[in-house]
Amino acid sequence: MSARIIGIGTAVPPTVLPQGDVRDLFAGQPGTNRLTARLIGAAFDHSDIDTRHSVLSELAADGGAAGSAFVESGSRRILQPPTGARNAVYAREAPGLFAAAARDALDRAGVETAAVTHVVTASCTGFFAPGPEFRLMRDLGLDSTVPREHLGFMGCAAALPALRSAARICAADPTAVVLVVCAEICTIHLRPSDDPDQIVSSAVFADGAAAAIVTASAPVGPAPHLELDGFATATTEEGESDMAWTIGDSGFEMTLTAEVPRIIGREVREALAPLQDAAGTIDTWAVHPGGRSILDRVESAFALPAAALAPSRDVLRRYGNMSSATVLFILQRVLADTTARDGSRVLALAFAPGLTVESALLTLRTPAATPEGSSQHTPEIAATAATVAAPTR
Repeated sequence: MSARIIGIGTAVPPTVLPQGDVRDLFAGQPGTNRLTARLIGAAFDHSDIDTRHSVLSELAADGGAAGSAFVESGSRRILQPPTGARNAVYAREAPGLFAAAARDALDRAGVETAAVTHVVTASCTGFFAPGPEFRLMRDLGLDSTVPREHLGFMGCAAALPALRSAARICAADPTAVVLVVCAEICTIHLRPSDDPDQIVSSAVFADGAAAAIVTASAPVGPAPHLELDGFATATTEEGESDMAWTIGDSGFEMTLTAEVPRIIGREVREALAPLQDAAGTIDTWAVHPGGRSILDRVESAFALPAAALAPSRDVLRRYGNMSSATVLFILQRVLADTTARDGSRVLALAFAPGLTVESALLTLRTPAATPEGSSQHTPEIAATAATVAAPTR
């Protein structure tokens, strides 16, 4: 029996940032010239993002009265704390997001925490050791002998390699129940700048976490699940310098040039050819929304109808780009789609520095009834991604 995702959970911090408020905050920074203000307005207003979430309540329009290391009180000037101070916020806030998403996934899958046999975590927005996989083991009360692994600094596509690792674990041990969790706190690295790449980063990145329960054993109850049929990795001919993620003295620095959507548009068909050939027809697309223009290029490259990327665009609109967690938010919507037919082929797609294209082929299964002798627990499948507030700062 192939490995399958039997539940996906999500978590976001409680502070909601309306896109217009964040635009005005960045455009209103001291020393911002008219050209930079226009670039900021264009990047934010054409992002197709309505709201994002952040662990930094001070970024909200009504959250800066007391001031902080990130926003000066009164003037609302965005400060430039060193990398260590930013990473300290990650170390404090990320564990709560990892745990909240994991608990939501376990609940939706109808799986007891004690049943987890392996843990795989992924994140690229901070570091601490013992790492997220260790802290998650402690926070969930898992046995200390549970094997754990962490995928670090793989960028927005890390959820798919994490699922691939889970599938391999299940192939080696058919009784395995693998908890996969991705959590990112991108907003601690945002900074005012007149550089177009940094402006785009400030316009799209957000905080969030998502988790999946992967197992090769029979799914619990009548809830839909996703079989993991195959994975593929491809590196584009160009783009190594167009998408990059490095550590600077004032936080992590994202390079995301205007060439990225164009490169993806040119090369994504070839990158996905192996999985498309194996699938035949793709019924559902789960494309990581690195930005609106990336979704536009994928839609154009495959001549997709507008509805094909509706789940991806909805996640972008409501949550922004949460790096590695984002594609799991989209797959949660696939599981929640009551109109989808059993056997639908799903293609998940995400992009990482390199420029690397990670993809996964899945099959949606929608059992009509609970198999005799199985658990009667039926996890709630919400119509939209669940919001589970992480502990506040």
